[in-house]
Amino acid sequence: MEIRPITPRYAVSPQITVEDVPAIAEAGFVKVICNRPNAEVPFDMQSDAIGDAVRAAGMEYEVLELTHQTMTPENVARQKDLAESCSGPVLAYCASGTRCSVVWALGQCDQMSAEEILDATGRAGYALDGLRPTLEQLSGTPE
Repeated sequence: MEIRPITPRYAVSPQITVEDVPAIAEAGFVKVICNRPNAEVPFDMQSDAIGDAVRAAGMEYEVLELTHQTMTPENVARQKDLAESCSGPVLAYCASGTRCSVVWALGQCDQMSAEEILDATGRAGYALDGLRPTLEQLSGTPE
């Protein structure tokens, strides 16, 4: 498991396993968001199995399956709400962490500049420079 913080309250990770859950809880996360569709993973890594382990460890668990086609404004807003509607740090995971980073980036355009967003995701190891035109358009402030 490789947790990559984007902000103090939002971190992303490649696919997690049931065995990773105790370490996630020990790291202080209060919610885990699954952005990976079940169709992409074997049965033992599907959202029900992970969710049961996360809840048993005392954390909240949400599923918002994301693909290129489902990265809609509504799902961006839903991810932002899921991440902000809890009392502490959130870990979002998918195959590599990229989708979780992209959906976070798209949801920050009302609060941060494209440059600030790209700096934050870049520090976490996600080079999302291809999103710059979209981030600038959504923020209304070209860099």
